[in-house]
Amino acid sequence: MTDKIVETPKTREEILAMSLEAREAEVMHYQINIDNYTLAFEEISKLPPDERLELAAFTEQLHTLYASEKLEQKKAKIMLNVIKRQVE
Repeated sequence: MTDKIVETPKTREEILAMSLEAREAEVMHYQINIDNYTLAFEEISKLPPDERLELAAFTEQLHTLYASEKLEQKKAKIMLNVIKRQVE
């Protein structure tokens, strides 16, 4: 068994570089979810009216999740820009 030793960042630059990478991944994850919800809306819209009605509660949940992901992504983008400014 090989244990991987991860060094803790020691300098401001190392910490900012790790933070930058983490924020970029965070923004990407939000976008993946936003894209998934958008595609789910498209799939649901193709269904017959009775099935869409059956999925009304689910569709509402998706709308709530979509709005939440958009808002959280905006916050993450702000923090990403803040970190980018510190790296420059």
